[in-house]
Amino acid sequence: MAGEVSAVLQVHVARRNAGVPSFQLDVAVEVLPGITILFGPSGAGKSTLLDCIAGLLCPDAGRIKIGEDTLFDSQNHIDISPQRRRMAYVFQSLALFPHMTVKQNVGYGLANLPENERLSRIDEILRAFHVESLSGRRPLEISGGEKQRVALARSLVTLPRVLLLDEPLSGLDAELKSLIVADLRAWNVKQKIPIVYVTHTREEVEALGERVIVLDQGRVVSQGYPHAVLGAPRNRKLAQALGFENLFGGTVLDLSQVDGVMRVRLEESATEIEVPLGYAAPNDRVKIAIRAGDILLADQRPQGLSARNVLKGKIAALEQRGTTVIVRVEAGVTFTVHVTPSAARSLGLAAGKPVWIVLKTHSCHLVGE
Repeated sequence: MAGEVSAVLQVHVARRNAGVPSFQLDVAVEVLPGITILFGPSGAGKSTLLDCIAGLLCPDAGRIKIGEDTLFDSQNHIDISPQRRRMAYVFQSLALFPHMTVKQNVGYGLANLPENERLSRIDEILRAFHVESLSGRRPLEISGGEKQRVALARSLVTLPRVLLLDEPLSGLDAELKSLIVADLRAWNVKQKIPIVYVTHTREEVEALGERVIVLDQGRVVSQGYPHAVLGAPRNRKLAQALGFENLFGGTVLDLSQVDGVMRVRLEESATEIEVPLGYAAPNDRVKIAIRAGDILLADQRPQGLSARNVLKGKIAALEQRGTTVIVRVEAGVTFTVHVTPSAARSLGLAAGKPVWIVLKTHSCHLVGE
């Protein structure tokens, strides 16, 4: 019923992929009411996990529950069919019926309700997603963003206990995504159901999620609040997926327990930087991830900074992409740095120009393989 507080979605499943023998999904998570982002590189197991939750794929082992209701339990031979799980699943393709109007599409799953209740439910969800004025149009007559809204309305009009979203807003600009998700959040203030939103883009994690679960190679490698998870990648593939443009191998030179730092020589160069203390010893090989946006440039050697890493270099190349200037700086190793066009102009950045790189210790993240 509307207003009912939904229980927590509990998932503990394992499944092998027959098409990819080396891949095995092995995940145990709890998803609370609200929007939880399922994030990870392509092939991490995100869509496979959603299919297991929805009942479209059968796990080899495990258990899936919504509150006290068991949907799947391999030990007790329980496997509730997808249509009885009371879940809604929105795919990237949307799959609206082209021959039906918006109102007919939204009301498709309510055929068994009394007419008054069915019409009331349809009108309410159309208003919630701001598509009531489109009720008489067909999918080919509305925009991409409007189709996304209609697809969400069609899925939610049945009052599911869980909503699964597999990259449903891909292809839309950031502002339109945020507006649609704002409507989804507003709808969920009353319903309070778990919403699992699959994406592989950092921008969507930062903008849309209240919590994030990170998958890689079928395993949960991190979970928590987006800013904490995104700021500290656990391994190389996750760092790349999160947009850490600088990934360097290095050798630990020495450690300072008192200061909580260690010195690392990057690659085979003479360049040394200070990074946060990690589980390493002198001469250990480590990997360092640094976001391009966390590096500052100066046209003369800075003085009186708290940042511990100041490196002299030379601009190897620069390229403007939209509102970002991508600068490659050779400083023993090649750093990728992002600056604004106005910053590039004021500094007079050009290929061959000497510059100084300024890098905070805590902008350097140790990552595993």
